[in-house]
Amino acid sequence: MCLQEKMGIVSQRELAPDIFEMKLSGKLVQKMKQAGQFLHIRVPREDLLLRRPISLAQIDQQAGICTIIYRVEGLGTEVFSKMKPGDSLDVLGPLGNGFDTSFVNRGSTVLILGGGIGVPPLYELSKQFVNRGVKVVHLLGFATSEVIFYEKEFRLLGETRISTDDGSYGVKGHVGTLLEELETENFLPDAVYACGSDGLLKMVDEKFAQHPAAFISMESRMACGIGACYACVCYEKGDVTQKRSRKICDQGPVFKIGEVVISDSSRL
Repeated sequence: MCLQEKMGIVSQRELAPDIFEMKLSGKLVQKMKQAGQFLHIRVPREDLLLRRPISLAQIDQQAGICTIIYRVEGLGTEVFSKMKPGDSLDVLGPLGNGFDTSFVNRGSTVLILGGGIGVPPLYELSKQFVNRGVKVVHLLGFATSEVIFYEKEFRLLGETRISTDDGSYGVKGHVGTLLEELETENFLPDAVYACGSDGLLKMVDEKFAQHPAAFISMESRMACGIGACYACVCYEKGDVTQKRSRKICDQGPVFKIGEVVISDSSRL
């Protein structure tokens, strides 16, 4: 159910260069239950009409607070980064279909892969699994050591391996490098979840094509955020006509492996 509320900013801090963590409070938090969903946030500037979609990194229903993590990439997110506790934001949400975890039982093991700004929604996912007695293994990739965030938080939940493109921390390479390392250990997860660049998602889509329970969360520029405008479509895999599309905002952002076509990209 999509609702709208003026949510208050509780806190904001810079986790890494141009990467910010913002905590929001409001009644809307009670509707936030599924990891992988996102908020559509209005920029408080009249000349910036489109809302910005930002995934949920943490949900604390008891405190009535949710957490988002975003990277400053344009005017909208730059405006967000300058806001202070006590300010408010016009929020629509929670939106989209999040990660399906209903079939994962206590004692199972799941593999969670993330890259860069695709990492935030995976934290709430992992936390929910751990609270249910599920073992989690994280493979997280970042460009450099400077932009790593939430490492301690993920390590407190379970095994966490980190790679950096330049080798300044952890394993030199991308998330695929970490996965290759894990494969040599005959690791067989009961479920797989990934969020990150198209290159990362394409790698996961290919590696786990035969896995019965593997899921990817896609990112896209959006307009309405509720499935009305068709501005964020992807196409069903196997449809050579490219006429059968899926809307990332409301039919996604999470899809099962093999359902949709992922753009070709070498960046992981």
